[in-house]
Amino acid sequence: MYLYHFGLRELPFTLTPNTNFFLGLEPHNEALAVLLTALKTGEGFIKVIGEVGTGKTLLCRKLLNEIPDHFVTAYIPDPYLKPDELRRAVALELGVKQAQRMSVQLLTQRIQQKVIELHKEGRSVVLILDEAQALPEESLEALRLFTNLETETRKLLQVVLFAQPELDERLSQTNFRQLRQRITFAYKLRAMTSIEVQRYIEHRLKIAGYKGATLFNTNLCKKIAKATQGIPRLVNILCHKMLMLTYGQGHYQINTKHLKAAIDDTEDTALPSINLRWISTSLLLVVGVVSAYIFWRYQA
Repeated sequence: MYLYHFGLRELPFTLTPNTNFFLGLEPHNEALAVLLTALKTGEGFIKVIGEVGTGKTLLCRKLLNEIPDHFVTAYIPDPYLKPDELRRAVALELGVKQAQRMSVQLLTQRIQQKVIELHKEGRSVVLILDEAQALPEESLEALRLFTNLETETRKLLQVVLFAQPELDERLSQTNFRQLRQRITFAYKLRAMTSIEVQRYIEHRLKIAGYKGATLFNTNLCKKIAKATQGIPRLVNILCHKMLMLTYGQGHYQINTKHLKAAIDDTEDTALPSINLRWISTSLLLVVGVVSAYIFWRYQA
């Protein structure tokens, strides 16, 4: 694609939550500090809420990488689990043998035994769930029951929930008041400011190996921030398309026309202040893709 054209080692704006690209911006640093502090103090439930694309999964991966060694983690990336499925998933993560063959009652007992054994060894168990807003109602109740395991001084199993704002809407219901009251630490991820967007773009380009002149100037970054409302995922999508368009035209300078084309081709982005008469954005993207393909075939 455009790697050789811009002197890059890897694609800088993919949507994969790669922690190598993690940039310690204020909201993510604060969220990580809240998580680690809450875990160290033995709190039962911890919640991180963020809109789609604000970097929850990347933060989740960062937590898994940096959590102290005495923690044993059970990571559940797929939240569409019924209570029995959730218990089996937790058991498998904790290394409970033959978890798939046990009855629900026996499985629950084995999980409790495992957690108690780990506590005696000086270990703490943390259950981490991504996209927790999708958990069925019965599974949310099962999570609450998990945290009933405790000593006189601390919980034996802690739960971290990464979720979209829909989880707060669900927890506001009366039937979830017991679970809601157990959430002692919570953090809400915000979008990036225009200054943070520029730092974010420059950081990802640097990590990807770019060493040339500035590709995204300050004015362009401000417009990207407005068009995406500071959502990292949307910033990635626009920047990727802009690089692709610039490469497809054989240019090295990215400009507002490329941004306009990328915006018109991307859902949930808009920048009404841009008013340019230009050729069809769809055609531009096709040109970019075809040019990239031809280059790839030629190199092969």
